[in-house]
Amino acid sequence: MRWRVVMTSAVTLLAVVTVVFALPRAMPGDPLAALQDRSTATPISPEASAHLRSYYRLDRPLGSQYGHYLSRLARGDLGWSISRNVPVRTLVAAHLPWTLLLLGTSMAVAAATSFLAGVAAAWRRGRPLDRGLLATMTALRALPPYALAAFLLVVLAVLLPVFPLAGARTPFAAYGSPLGAVGDVGRHLVLPAAALGLSLLSTRFLLVRNTMVSSLGQDYMVLGRAKGLPPRLLKYRHGGRNALLPFVASLGVEAGFGVGFSILVESVFAYPGMGTLILRAVETRDYPVLEGAFLALALTVLSVNAAAELVMRRLDPRVAGR
Repeated sequence: MRWRVVMTSAVTLLAVVTVVFALPRAMPGDPLAALQDRSTATPISPEASAHLRSYYRLDRPLGSQYGHYLSRLARGDLGWSISRNVPVRTLVAAHLPWTLLLLGTSMAVAAATSFLAGVAAAWRRGRPLDRGLLATMTALRALPPYALAAFLLVVLAVLLPVFPLAGARTPFAAYGSPLGAVGDVGRHLVLPAAALGLSLLSTRFLLVRNTMVSSLGQDYMVLGRAKGLPPRLLKYRHGGRNALLPFVASLGVEAGFGVGFSILVESVFAYPGMGTLILRAVETRDYPVLEGAFLALALTVLSVNAAAELVMRRLDPRVAGR
């Protein structure tokens, strides 16, 4: 069975690398067009453009470019930014930690909230709490992430200036202690994490609620009530535990949605994560930056999926035997 897992992982990784290579080249435009624009301050000459095209192998067929891309990845080389003239690895290292902080915080808060709310709604199904949570989650599911982010920005950063308007840190701020720096980063994180977390909340809430409702009538729940077990024990240890396995399995899928949503949320709050890096690279058709950014995000999603798989194997031994 292990060789099948290895083969599946290898095929998945190759597919990811291929898609990462193809996506930037599917966009219209040329990565050197912006550098040749005469309206810019320092347009490059046709000779310099030809040299850059040869350096980045943009003058070769796609097959040759793909082979060169694979050889660079095998050496751990993500390439050199066309528009910024810096290594892509440097740009990814500067932006990826912010996205991981945003994604990790929002997913952790959304996971805890959706699980507890789903269990509580199922336990009181048909009652006002259940109906109120269902209505709220349905409304959140209908809102696009960028609309939710814009709403929070206008209300809590413009009309009621409780949180910072944009960025991840206060520019030129002098912190008296490391705790002050952490607090400043945390204040800037609240609104983006809230927007992203609320966008990820509804699907897992419905999953937990529906799984919990289906387990309430099972024999072991009836037996637990007959034994006089406390409601809290029945709710979380018996009913909630039954909903835990599909809940953990959904985390890998939610990570994929979270990465996509984070790009939209970061653009609204000007958060210096991978979303901001990708949007700037799209404007300049910077192929190496787009390849490096997409690859880093894809590996993040694959890592979350692998971690969820390991947790599932610990929760249910039947999964380990597959």
